[in-house]
Amino acid sequence: MAPKRRLQPMLSLAILIAVFVVGCAASQLVTLPGPAAVEARQRLMKAMGANWADAQAKFKAGNVEGVAVNAENIALMADQIPGLFPVGSMVANTKAKPEVWDQWMKFTETAKSSSALAAQLRDAARSKNASATEAIMKDFGPKACGSCHTPFRQPAR
Repeated sequence: MAPKRRLQPMLSLAILIAVFVVGCAASQLVTLPGPAAVEARQRLMKAMGANWADAQAKFKAGNVEGVAVNAENIALMADQIPGLFPVGSMVANTKAKPEVWDQWMKFTETAKSSSALAAQLRDAARSKNASATEAIMKDFGPKACGSCHTPFRQPAR
């Protein structure tokens, strides 16, 4: 009977280690090669811009609550931004500055802040509070988009 008791803790430890290793492997980000990453992030940025334009149009039309869907989309997309800038994706057709990778922590924090601001906009719009929504929308462009584009994106040519 004694050998079975020793085997059980060893087996439990082996299972725990296997679960840990599989979990770590599954959590790794899949990165796109340089040109594919640039294409993916350009599509994402265009979609974010379209959501922002739609949110502005809805607000101007008095559809405060309708802004929430666009703000939620922007928040979800902003969370994806860092994953679309893998090392080696500074190729000819990118507008990204080297600062993206040189100041990686600042870059990722900026994306997180943009997502958080979009979530605040979503919540204000859902509450149908026009003045709170307007206050966030007033500064959203410079604080969300501009906070990343200014330090990390080359100016339009």
